[in-house]
Amino acid sequence: MKQLQFSAFTVAALLAAGVAQAHTGEGVTGGLASGFLHPLFGWDHVVAMVAVGLWGAVLGRPALWLLPVVFPMVMAFGGALGVAGVPLPAVEVGIALSGVVLGLLVALAVPAPLWVAAVIVGVFAIFHGHAHGTELPTAADPIAYAVGFVVATGLLHLAGIAIGLLWDRPWGTWAVRAAGAVVALVGAAFLTGVA
Repeated sequence: MKQLQFSAFTVAALLAAGVAQAHTGEGVTGGLASGFLHPLFGWDHVVAMVAVGLWGAVLGRPALWLLPVVFPMVMAFGGALGVAGVPLPAVEVGIALSGVVLGLLVALAVPAPLWVAAVIVGVFAIFHGHAHGTELPTAADPIAYAVGFVVATGLLHLAGIAIGLLWDRPWGTWAVRAAGAVVALVGAAFLTGVA
């Protein structure tokens, strides 16, 4: 019952986030707090992070915990590339595709060897990190901002895990697959420019 309550709270908290694209670069200054809040207000980031946790839950242990660790570590590397000005083509396309692909992997309950899942998650993490590293406000403390950003990302992964833990319930499989389908649709909306 506690899992269900936590999952309901998590979903409510995610839905309460304002609708704003994460990569506008507007109104983001400061350090830890700004870094923490920034990913929570971009649905393209929110859905992909939740999908990482969902897919980890669908794959089971050790993917349940490994994928949400791989993503922020590789995202930090992508962020460093962005801060350093290293170009990466099609960043926004990569971010949108992360929602589509990760959402479909959950919706279709695609099994994958752990290393393949980690590579898929890592590739998308580079795009997410690069976008935010490139847009790091000049007034921001880069280390504090990055710490806040990684912590918020980790919490979004935990939200996905919490929802994904419903997988073992008779009706939970369909709920988790539906969540994956929603993620894929949101990713498709960003990919096609609808969102």
